[in-house]
Amino acid sequence: MTLPGSPGLSPSFANVAACVLLAAFLLACNGDDAGSTTGERLLLLEAEAHSLKESLGALHEENETVLREVAALRDENAALRVEIEELQHAQAEFLKAQQAAEAARVYREEVADFEEGQEQQLAALEEGQFRTEQRLGEIDERLSGIANSQNRNYERLRELEDDVEGLGEIVPLVEAWFLKQDQRVVLIEGTMLDRTRRLAEQYGGEVYNIDSREQEERAILVMPLEPIEGNPIIVSLHGYGGNSADHSMYFPLHEHVVSRGFGLLLPNGTPDGEGNHSWNPTDQVSSIGKASEDDFAYLSGLVSRAKELKNFGPVYIFGYSNGGFMAYYLACKGLPGLRAVASLAGTSYVDDSECEGAPPVSVLHIHGKQDGVIRYHGSDQSDAPHLVSGKAYAGAEDMFHNWGERAGCNVQSVAYGLGVDLDDNIEGPETLTYAFPEGCAEGITVELWSSDEGGHTPGYGDVFVDALLDWLLSQE
Repeated sequence: MTLPGSPGLSPSFANVAACVLLAAFLLACNGDDAGSTTGERLLLLEAEAHSLKESLGALHEENETVLREVAALRDENAALRVEIEELQHAQAEFLKAQQAAEAARVYREEVADFEEGQEQQLAALEEGQFRTEQRLGEIDERLSGIANSQNRNYERLRELEDDVEGLGEIVPLVEAWFLKQDQRVVLIEGTMLDRTRRLAEQYGGEVYNIDSREQEERAILVMPLEPIEGNPIIVSLHGYGGNSADHSMYFPLHEHVVSRGFGLLLPNGTPDGEGNHSWNPTDQVSSIGKASEDDFAYLSGLVSRAKELKNFGPVYIFGYSNGGFMAYYLACKGLPGLRAVASLAGTSYVDDSECEGAPPVSVLHIHGKQDGVIRYHGSDQSDAPHLVSGKAYAGAEDMFHNWGERAGCNVQSVAYGLGVDLDDNIEGPETLTYAFPEGCAEGITVELWSSDEGGHTPGYGDVFVDALLDWLLSQE
């Protein structure tokens, strides 16, 4: 029998068992009659107590198991709490990363928008700067021409002052002459013919407005005061958008008419829809983007009219850019009396069928390798941005070779000259000269003057003008 309070039973269950035993003992003391019955009851109570003890043991074990499970659940709960905290932390970090990524995306979009805006603004600024630089270049050229002319005027004045030193009665006349020269800067006023006339009159020649009968007057003829029969005449052709006055400021051939004894014809091309004067160096008389007139007929008529006024001899053509195209076209078409052509930054179209059977003439081709308008090496039909009136044109060396062949020159034999300093904007002798020394038809010279650094508007001054006139007038 297990005593109350023995190990394995909780105190309440031990007390119950003790009470049952005590009750059994008291019943036994009450007498023999009841003894047997009481003993049976006691045995039953004892059996019940034993059963209760076993039940209590089972409950105790179950209680221990439950406690272990509770402890395990607590550990599992703690682990889950840690895992939840880690997940919450990871979620917070993920949200931060998402926010940062979104902020970075927005920033990148803003930066891209800003850069695109900057690029557009920069492109607009560069385009504006390019136009401004072009305009400044044109103004610089004109101002350079004015400055060069004024410098020459000052030099001439000093020479005159030396010659008339001590002759007080002549000095006032000289001062009046100088004042007239200084008025040259006012040439921006008046029509192109008025401005051209005033330019030419400053150097003492006879000046006429001239037309070709069918056309309105738009040309100036300058002659020496005492012309000699058979004197040569030079036709000087401006570039696209130019005119006889601006062309003469850039290439002042009129300043040498009296001293070198030649006639000078300064015509103006037909204005297009935007008012830009230009020449049509093709057989096409429909609009081709430059001009729509038969300029061969027009210029031939001008030369004929000039010869009616004075019996001029050989004809020389000098053309710049679009005027250079026209100069070659006149040579291809066989302008009567034409002896020589000098072209600066001009050429011919690759399709020069007009030149088939052209008579040989002396040719001087002048071109800068950095020319971005009429490129030195020409263009082919696929080079759309550099076509002229939608047509491909020949390069400088091709023109040199082609006209050498037309003159019968041995184009395999080339003479190389020393460098010549013609461009005031480039330091040193920038221009190389090439010629065909063998086989050319009698009296024919074909040359190429090439400048590695020269552009479309070189800084030519007195040295170039003298060299050009020396070459033209030597082609007798």
